[in-house]
Amino acid sequence: MTIPATTSTSSGPLKGLRVLDLTRVLAGPTCTQMLGDLGADVIKIEKPGAGDDTRGFAPPYMPGTEESAYFVGVNRNKRSVSVDIAKPEGQALIRRMLASCDILVENFKVGALAKYGLGYEQVHADFPGIVYCSITGFGQTGPYAPRPGYDSLIQAMGGVMSLTGEPDGLPQKVGIPVADLFAGLYGCIGILAALRHREQTGLGQQVDIGMLDTHAAWLANQGMNYLATGQNPARLGNQHPNIVPYQVFPTKDGYLVLSVGNDPTFARFCENTGLAHLLTDDRFATNAARVANRQLVTDTLTPVMQTKTTTEWVDMLETLKIGCGPINTLEQVFADPQIIARNTVVEMPHPKADGGMVKVIANPVRLSETPADYRITPSTVGAHTDAVLHDLLGMTEVEIADLREKGVL
Repeated sequence: MTIPATTSTSSGPLKGLRVLDLTRVLAGPTCTQMLGDLGADVIKIEKPGAGDDTRGFAPPYMPGTEESAYFVGVNRNKRSVSVDIAKPEGQALIRRMLASCDILVENFKVGALAKYGLGYEQVHADFPGIVYCSITGFGQTGPYAPRPGYDSLIQAMGGVMSLTGEPDGLPQKVGIPVADLFAGLYGCIGILAALRHREQTGLGQQVDIGMLDTHAAWLANQGMNYLATGQNPARLGNQHPNIVPYQVFPTKDGYLVLSVGNDPTFARFCENTGLAHLLTDDRFATNAARVANRQLVTDTLTPVMQTKTTTEWVDMLETLKIGCGPINTLEQVFADPQIIARNTVVEMPHPKADGGMVKVIANPVRLSETPADYRITPSTVGAHTDAVLHDLLGMTEVEIADLREKGVL
């Protein structure tokens, strides 16, 4: 899907809300991009010259631009304003902007913004309606609160690495930075809840997001498996801890994920693959039995799965309403007809990009009446500084030039 010329006007459900974005890297920008996609006016504050750290997380760059693919992925629908908050004049500008903002999102170390007069208690005292979201590695309290947080560190400390990988191999992190992403999304949920509270009371509050907290929260069934048994779940490679068969199998020409979610589905699978006799075997008859005899089930089904190609299995099993799918590369993902039909890739205008457009991954939240929109392409550091300071604060060209000469902008 191609988006027309960039505009700052939105018709999204968060239209009219303004966000002051003091975040960088991934968790915070994920949160603020979601707010921007849904219509909020997001003002991204960046350090003059350097900007967000992820501008330097390259190669790759977007074709024809000097923007890293990493940065472009989570910084659309934001107006970039360069302000040095270490300078008193910069702090004063931020506080002036807060007077017309609804939300502040930051991911500085605990207590770091207080030395600039921008900590939660300081902001809340002067702007009691502000929803103030802090995203950190370990939250605002507890013995680890002062520590920095990094995705791989949180994956390790949060337990998911102990669950991921082959049984006899090394613990493995997930191939994408899930700790950052989940923290950003939980932050967005918290902000929306706090906005609802403000509608009812007029008061803002702090949304305290710790990456370790959110990581523990999404341990989901595995976390509950531990709480129920007191035993650490073992690494199972590509197998499911509670359902069998629900795993990767080799096929005649590759691999397939087979997801048999219940006993009737397993019966249907067996009846159509020459394995009906297994249904009278107590070791296969129920899911609980199959979990207890996991290796036997795997060894029994593997030679059967190797008799057909992946495509043949997918065609057959989809007809039988049995969950399955190929293991796609990213090239195959973005060429998939379902992905294409859902407009999962969006092209946005960019003045320096090859062909004048950059590709980004669309927002997956599909709203029937107020869909996400794509108004502002990720841009250079401070690209919107003059416009925002003029429109928001009424500053003149002379005043802006003076601040720029002092290194504030």
